[in-house]
Amino acid sequence: MMRSYTAVVERCPDTRLYVGYVPGFPGAHSQGDTLEELNENLREVIAMLLDDGEPVLDGEYVGTQVVVVA
Repeated sequence: MMRSYTAVVERCPDTRLYVGYVPGFPGAHSQGDTLEELNENLREVIAMLLDDGEPVLDGEYVGTQVVVVA
């Protein structure tokens, strides 16, 4: 069964690595030199975590929001 998870991706200004995590999924985080490497690393981490069973997610990704401050 194929499952999909939404990952939040940022780029670390110090290391220039892409860093990703799945909101609400404890332990589901990784990094990579490229977006492709990050995606592969996240797949591996999530697959390992799923070996222990389907997680109970403690949050749900909704989206992003632009906040304007004067």
